[in-house]
Amino acid sequence: MSDSENLHPENLPDASGWPIHPAMVTSAAELPGFRIVRSYGVVRGLVVRSPGLSAGLTASLQAISGGNVEALQQMCETARHDAFVMMMKDAVRYRANAIVGFRYDTTEIAEGLTEVLAYGTAVSAEAT
Repeated sequence: MSDSENLHPENLPDASGWPIHPAMVTSAAELPGFRIVRSYGVVRGLVVRSPGLSAGLTASLQAISGGNVEALQQMCETARHDAFVMMMKDAVRYRANAIVGFRYDTTEIAEGLTEVLAYGTAVSAEAT
């Protein structure tokens, strides 16, 4: 068992492989059933993505027919997931077991390059 899994609350289902249990990340300021005992400050995960040539061509063809552009949807999902996990890893550096005030922010930083930022406040929480 890794150190980060030791930070998972005992009363939640198994979430092996996650740095922080996903149920312990919330956009709210508190976690129901838990008491925040320490705040470590803002943590973040940042990725920059480009669709690449093949995904760009596939997306262009899908866009012609209208509807969901699956090539870009998958790229966006992967970027959000990667930023989310990076944020969790940043929180684990402080031995936090939860993140409150979680948000995503995206910015097009250049044509074809998108920044995805996941951020929140790392905290230690105890079950009440």
